Amino acid sequence: MKTINTIGAIASFTFTAILGHAQKSDAGITLPQGFEISVFADGLDGIRGLAVSPDGTVYGRVRGRGVVAMRDSDGDGSAEVVNTVPGSTGEGSGIGYHDGYLYYTTNSALLRYALTDGNLLPQGSPETVVSKLASRGQHDAKMFTFDESGNIYVEVGSPSNSLGDPDRAPGAKGLSDAEVEKFLAQYGGIWRFDANRLGQTQEDGHRYSTGHRHILSLAWAPEADAIFAVQNGRDVIDVVSPIFSVEYNAERVAEEMHVIRDGANLGWPYTYYDPIDKVRLFSPEYGGDGAKQPAEGRFKDPDLAFPAHWAPMQMAYYDAEQFPEHYRKGAFVAFHGSWNRSPEQKGYNVCFIPVSENGLPTGEYEIFADGFIGKDSIVSPGEANFRPMGLAVGPDGSLYIGADHGGRVWKVSYAR
Repeated sequence: MKTINTIGAIASFTFTAILGHAQKSDAGITLPQGFEISVFADGLDGIRGLAVSPDGTVYGRVRGRGVVAMRDSDGDGSAEVVNTVPGSTGEGSGIGYHDGYLYYTTNSALLRYALTDGNLLPQGSPETVVSKLASRGQHDAKMFTFDESGNIYVEVGSPSNSLGDPDRAPGAKGLSDAEVEKFLAQYGGIWRFDANRLGQTQEDGHRYSTGHRHILSLAWAPEADAIFAVQNGRDVIDVVSPIFSVEYNAERVAEEMHVIRDGANLGWPYTYYDPIDKVRLFSPEYGGDGAKQPAEGRFKDPDLAFPAHWAPMQMAYYDAEQFPEHYRKGAFVAFHGSWNRSPEQKGYNVCFIPVSENGLPTGEYEIFADGFIGKDSIVSPGEANFRPMGLAVGPDGSLYIGADHGGRVWKVSYAR
């Protein structure tokens, strides 16, 4: 039986190296020349998504604790005050500020707190914006983003690797087209809601896109009038079918970056994208053999392909002016790092997606912040010092980076 391997993989990625002009700062983290990083808050193990209000208060989701508010009261660059919002749930990852409200998600609902000027913590109880969001255990974190017209876009992940039966197992077989269609009516897409209307359910939303596995990394890009998003690609392709090697699994299943517009279909569960040969291929559960391709135009190809298994988490669209012109209107992505590739793990960084004059991605990416693992290489995620997870841009244009593993929040500024 033929086994598909990977040869010459690294040279094919659309990666722009900027680390030759880099400098190391806190905990050995590497940044481009001219940037500075400092610890903003510490001791926050399990911190997930981040958001910043106009007064500079940083809010985070901490697993098992709830919504946490962090404030730098004396302007020294670190938070002197770290308080938990009373009654907030420790379940979920999504959080965002919009028009005087702090929005956050559980695994099955979107809620919001009213924020009042001068108060660190929200006053009163949360309001339910959307309830009954589909949730079935796997990939149930709900991330979201806002457009300029008062809409909120919520991603509902797919509780499956590739809709195989049995899931993730040798010889797994895909579902019928009718079964896939029924599944995607509830899962694997972005739903659009009115951000200011209370009491909605998922059925009230408009399914904006479909064919997702799971997207935690998304942000509205005004210049493109669309959503920028990076999808978490499939796992264990070598386990499902013996024709795929361990090396193939490690390199050939991209984390796909898409510019998503209304009606987009990203091709899951039928396909994955090979970032080396730059081609969309059928998954083995659906007859894939490493060469079989879907009909041209059936599914959207990515606008940029990141390496396999890097695990994209929160995205931050840079609409501020503190950073140099190069970064404006682009997007930062936190990569949590891999767990199921061999022989070593990859990712564990923050990347930047530059855009052209038309506001669309150039097709390349840059590693902006690196060194979070604290050593040359690791074989297990637990060996890393930090795993980047959350990103948010402050009112002064600083970039906040949170790591759930390691429990730290940093503030990145540009030294003018």
